Amino acid sequence: MTKPLAIPARNHARRRKQLMRMAGDEAILILPAGKEVVRSRDTHYPYRQDSDFWYLTGFAEPEAVLVLVPGRKHGETLLFCRERDAEREAWDGPRHGPEGAVEAFGFDDAYPIVDLDDILPGLLEGRTRVYYHFGRDQEFDLKLIGWLNRVRAQVRHGAQPPHEFLELGHLLDEMRLFKDRDELRLMQRAADISVLAHEAAMRAARGGMREYELQAELERVFRQHDAEPAYGSIVGAGSNACVLHYRANNAPVRDGDLVLIDAGAEYRGYAADITRTFPANGRFSKEQRALHDVVLAAQAAALKQARPGIAYEAGHNAAVATLTEGLLRLDLLKGKLEKNLADGLYRRFYRHKTGHWLGLDVHDVGEYRIDGESRLLESGMVFTIEPGVYVAPDDTSVDAKWRGIGIRIEDDVLVTGDGHEVLTDKLARSADEIEALMAR
Repeated sequence: MTKPLAIPARNHARRRKQLMRMAGDEAILILPAGKEVVRSRDTHYPYRQDSDFWYLTGFAEPEAVLVLVPGRKHGETLLFCRERDAEREAWDGPRHGPEGAVEAFGFDDAYPIVDLDDILPGLLEGRTRVYYHFGRDQEFDLKLIGWLNRVRAQVRHGAQPPHEFLELGHLLDEMRLFKDRDELRLMQRAADISVLAHEAAMRAARGGMREYELQAELERVFRQHDAEPAYGSIVGAGSNACVLHYRANNAPVRDGDLVLIDAGAEYRGYAADITRTFPANGRFSKEQRALHDVVLAAQAAALKQARPGIAYEAGHNAAVATLTEGLLRLDLLKGKLEKNLADGLYRRFYRHKTGHWLGLDVHDVGEYRIDGESRLLESGMVFTIEPGVYVAPDDTSVDAKWRGIGIRIEDDVLVTGDGHEVLTDKLARSADEIEALMAR
């Protein structure tokens, strides 16, 4: 049995200290936990902690607020959370309570969440800057405005309300963009579980089954290894693979179909994101293999750009150039390469970018451009590389043999000090490798 991994509490404490240093001694930072969301009547969606809150605390409970007050003599890191309640815990499970939260997570102090309304105005008073995620939670926005107005009402008595309001993401997103060693261990575990799940689905595939049966096989492996889906698994057979965010997952899988699976595990909050496209019967047709080889070459071209000091968008540009060359070679596009690239004609078959940041969120935080220019890659960044080709089933401008083929190949890539590491490299990628895996 694999030993569970976790982020040590000291890492969360270090992140809070770093964030407070960036904000400065006159600031206050306020971050509510994720909200429980009703699915229908009194049934809730499975609770998932807000990623920023999890990053700074490791505290998994709802109805909590983190307040950071840099330089405060009586404690800088404060948590407001639910109190212990034997009756509710018998229904919903154990709670830490304020005392347990301090002991387990290293906060300077913790208070009952019901005391937030009484205590927070006093913490705002005397601070010049408020860092907060404005606009995410309208209900909490109104509460914060109310607390600020209570401080403003005391100005004639000498109170000093904050006068500058800043988006917390400007500081926190940049921190989260760079993964530390413990985060990378969790991301590698998520990647390894995802590889096992994709392999299981490939081996289970056959003509006559339904897409949801493959989804069930994938997610069985996720849960078997103490993980869960990082996002809604995409299982598209035949022309359904041409729908980028296909959700139904209920169509039949026919013997000659390609099956596109875009799915990843989430382990301790950290996501993997893999896409593979494979033949349901274990053998690519001539046309399927030809397009698969084009997409594979595009991914390889993008991977060559994954190293420190190279612009993030260089990978996309390399993938687009390689895809366009391949589509011209197969007569899916016509004319000169330069003209096709300049006019963006490839977008008929490739409508998305070649990747995104990856971490606590599948589409993780972090700027892609700085001062209007594509940012340079740096060690510790993790992102996906996922070119694709999608030939619509009703595209009468191309030969019928290509119609309805959708292919995407996606891997998770860590930028290292001198190059890159593919976290999902263990999963079969080429047509030959996929056929060999399915034959086993």
